[in-house]
Formats: sequence, structure tokens, C-alpha cells
Amino acid sequence: MWQMPAETDPHERTWMAFPREGFTLGDGAQTREDGYRAWTDVAHAVAQFEPVTMVVDPSETARARRTLDPAVEIVEAPLDEFWMRDVGPTFVLDRDRPAVLGAVDWIFNGWGAPDWAEWQKSADIARVVAEHVGAEVVDSLLVAEGGGLHVDGTGTVLLTETVQLDPRRNPFADRRRVEAEMARTIGATQAVWLSRGLTRDYDELGTRGHVDIVATFAAPDHVLVHHQRDEAHPDAAVSRQCRAELQAAFERMGRAVTLTDLPAPATLRDGTGPVDWSYINHLVVNGGVVACGFGEPEADARARSILGEAYPGRTVVTVDARPLFERGGGVHCITQQQPRTTGPAQ
Repeated sequence: MWQMPAETDPHERTWMAFPREGFTLGDGAQTREDGYRAWTDVAHAVAQFEPVTMVVDPSETARARRTLDPAVEIVEAPLDEFWMRDVGPTFVLDRDRPAVLGAVDWIFNGWGAPDWAEWQKSADIARVVAEHVGAEVVDSLLVAEGGGLHVDGTGTVLLTETVQLDPRRNPFADRRRVEAEMARTIGATQAVWLSRGLTRDYDELGTRGHVDIVATFAAPDHVLVHHQRDEAHPDAAVSRQCRAELQAAFERMGRAVTLTDLPAPATLRDGTGPVDWSYINHLVVNGGVVACGFGEPEADARARSILGEAYPGRTVVTVDARPLFERGGGVHCITQQQPRTTGPAQ
């Protein structure tokens, strides 16, 4: 039976995808360079803790080899979108066959087939990755993205109604059908549903509610929750609502789960509107945590402190995530952990 391990379990490596020119990377030389640098900085931060493998479109191979540390493995494959959490596979382990790695191949349609998105090439990346590592492909007819779910490793998954039940993703789905597919593919026997995500995530470049900027499991009995304290930001009400929904769901399950607020940085708006800057969107790696930074020393340091307490024994490092969030995501969104099938924890 397949089971998605917790992100805190040992990793074999982290997968990423290198940016390529197009709508997501942006127009203008400086804008493009900011994007390339942000992806590269995250790769180098992760590589301090564990191996990194980067999928690179052939049009970007020369740049990738020039800018990435030689320790980063490069795998060439056609790409259009490069948010590996969403276009790549969700890795699972077989509880009956401990040495077997599985790769869930969700259907990817560019977060609901918006007019601007190009996804046809990246829709095949899950199988490219699975073949490269010899993983057994777990097919799914559900349109889903890795950023739209978080698991505790013991059978509970966090989901969002506006993602999994999005009519542009899964027009015929209901909670029961989604939960049945989560049980079959990632071994989730309990689902905690949030009604929505952060405000900015419903703009043009948004995912309409990915949970990985709202809440995450630090442990099965510990959930970190995005907290917008400033009432001038619409996410103040959203974060209260999500926290209440989490609390109510765990109480119905009879589970004693600690909810820890992870405060948002002070910045409320950019040139587009209310920002969705969130420290929830971090990646746990072997011996460390790669956190989003937003150019606010006090807020970034406070987030590192909270994350350090939530993940004891791990070193927390910060990478400037503002160029990522300008494009619709963060550190967690551009990475995907491959769990270790055997070997001791680190």
C-alpha cells in the first residue's frame, strides 16, 4: 500500500526544474535574471543539506551548467512550466515493499487551464522523473498539484476545496471521490479540508488556494499556520478562518494537535495588490530547513526562530523568495523531495 512520507522523513534528494524563457519567467533582461537567480539560490541552499537534481529544458542547458554548482545533477527534458512541486511527481513508499519508490503522476493542467499557462510539456515531467530514478508510476485521473496537499506521514492530508474541487480542474469531483483517490495514491485515511487559501492566490498567477502557503505539518501533532496580524490585509480574516477550520477538524477527529502561528512579514502590498508572502512555504531537508525570506530582517529572523523550534535539531537558512512570490509561489513550490527508501535518518 502506498504512503506519502512526512517531509521531515529522510530524503534521497530534492528535485527542481530550471526556469526557461516565457510568461512565467517574465519580460526584460533584469526580470529574467531575477528569476534565474532565485531558482539558483534555492538550489544551492538545498544542496548544503542533500543532493539536488535539476530538470532543465534543452534551451537552458548552457545557462544551467554555467550558473549551477557542478554538484547539482542536470537532467534534460522539455519544459514549459518549472514549478516542480506541481508539475513533478508526488513520491510515495510502499509499506509492503520497503525498498520500492512510487511516483504519483497527477494530471497537470496549469492550475485549472488559465489562458496564460503553458503546461503541455511539463505535464510529462512526472514520468521523466520516475523513469530517471526507477520509481513505479502510480497513475491518477485526478487533476492535482503537490502544492495543493500536505501530509503528516501517518495518514492525514490537508486539502483545499477551491483546489481539489475546482470545476476547471475536477468538474465531477466531490469530497468523497477526492478522499478516495488520496487514500489510493498517497495513503491518506483522514482529510482536513480548508475552505480557501490566501487572497493573492486567486489573482491571475495564483493557484486558487494551495495549502502550502497556508498550513503545514511540523509533526503529526503540530501544525504551523500562516498568521496575518494586520487587519488592513484581507488575509487577517482568511488566516483566522483557516485556523478555526483546522482546530475544528482536529477536534472532530479527537486529536490533540498544537497550532502554532507563523506571522507574516510586515509588508502588506506590492504594485499589484495584497501580497501573499508566507513563511509556511518552506522546505524541510535532511538536517535543515530552507525558509523564504522577504527582505525584512526582524520578520525573517522571527520566522527562523519559530521554524527552528518547530523542527529541533535542524539548521534554518533563509533565501530571498520575493522573486518567486512575484511569479506565484515560493521555496516549497519549486522543490519536491524524494524520500529515502532505506537507510538511517539524518
